[in-house]
Amino acid sequence: MDDIDFVISEHAAWSPAIGGGRLRVFQVPDGARWLVHTTGNTWSRHALGSAAAAAEPVYDTFRLPDGALEQMPELASALTGLGTVARFRTSNLWEAIGSAIIRQAMRAVHTHNLYLHFRQRYGEPIDLPDGDRYLQFPTPQAILALTTEQFHAAGLAFKQGVLRDAATVYLRHEPRWQQQPPYTLVDLLQQIPRVGKWTALAAVCDWSNDWALFPPGDLAIRTWVRRAAPSYPWPTDERRFGSLWRALNGPHLSQATLLTLAWANRQTTQEPKR
Repeated sequence: MDDIDFVISEHAAWSPAIGGGRLRVFQVPDGARWLVHTTGNTWSRHALGSAAAAAEPVYDTFRLPDGALEQMPELASALTGLGTVARFRTSNLWEAIGSAIIRQAMRAVHTHNLYLHFRQRYGEPIDLPDGDRYLQFPTPQAILALTTEQFHAAGLAFKQGVLRDAATVYLRHEPRWQQQPPYTLVDLLQQIPRVGKWTALAAVCDWSNDWALFPPGDLAIRTWVRRAAPSYPWPTDERRFGSLWRALNGPHLSQATLLTLAWANRQTTQEPKR
């Protein structure tokens, strides 16, 4: 394993574990399931069922390269202080798409609550080795079987149409979409009615871990960059901020973007450092 200092658990699919830390069940493309448990600076994975002979969930590591953000020492110090960060890809493309749709035009706290509530009501239950139960994000088939009343009960009546459209289009194109490179997939996802570029980019970043694709002026990046480097006069305009963020990071855009989200995750989860 890599020498990892922090495992980011910003995705709403991560749940508090009974003994501390956070856990998540990943379903890899061949259908096998794995349980991953992290305390932030340590992690472990366990095969569920017959997954031991199958592909494992994929994670990528991120570290701010030497010399990056030299003109922003305050921000560079914050991101460098994370050390090597690992992020597990959302291996189920449908889950990445559905998560991004729920995130459309909503703040993170509200998104997490809706996502959790949706899983609790309609997700498939998975029994874990410690006796706990994990609920997966509802499958496309489950989404299409829900009634209007059930969407209302989950607080997602306003997402009913786009989730149903996404489930229908995904089931039609899933085998081909799985084989596409990230940039191509961004365009293909926008074939879903009411799925715009932001949602497509967010889904593909979650699935591929190519964070150079993430909208550079996203509210989360703007918010946490300001907190990490408060002395700099960051632009308040989304477009101007995005242009500056791209210019500052150049070839290190993916690393800096993910590390900013990881820095935010550390602050909100208050995981102890090594």
